Amino acid sequence: MAEKTYPMTQEGKEKLEQELEDLKLIKRPEVVERIKIARGYGDLSENSEYDAAKDEQAFIEGRISTVETMIRNAEIIDSDAVDKNEVAIGKTVTFQELPDGEVETYTIVGSAEANPFEGKISNESPIAQALVGQKKGDVVKVTLPVGEIQVKITKVK
Repeated sequence: MAEKTYPMTQEGKEKLEQELEDLKLIKRPEVVERIKIARGYGDLSENSEYDAAKDEQAFIEGRISTVETMIRNAEIIDSDAVDKNEVAIGKTVTFQELPDGEVETYTIVGSAEANPFEGKISNESPIAQALVGQKKGDVVKVTLPVGEIQVKITKVK
């Protein structure tokens, strides 16, 4: 069975590569040193510092594995290859909820680099799924968990 691909921008892949380097060269050695120090405190069965360091080590190793998989299976999306008025991964879209809702702006990215607090939404989110492939000026019906809304795409860049 083929592994899942992770659509992302070149910038997103570079961020993941930087995170992987940080995890391997900084975080991993730090936690190994903490484990070594905690072992020196004696009885491991009642050593909370040791348990916490081991938990952190497991988290770091899991994240390293996840990031390596994402980088290995990255599918770089070139948003410049798409019509300049068409919504696609890597593009920023501004839309207004109809009839008179507020204007919202998001950059559509792959799930690996999504961060709603930075205005980056996953291409797998309901809003992005409805918008991808649409053009500036289109009115789009978006199905959300709380119901349906209609939005008008006002800007794509």
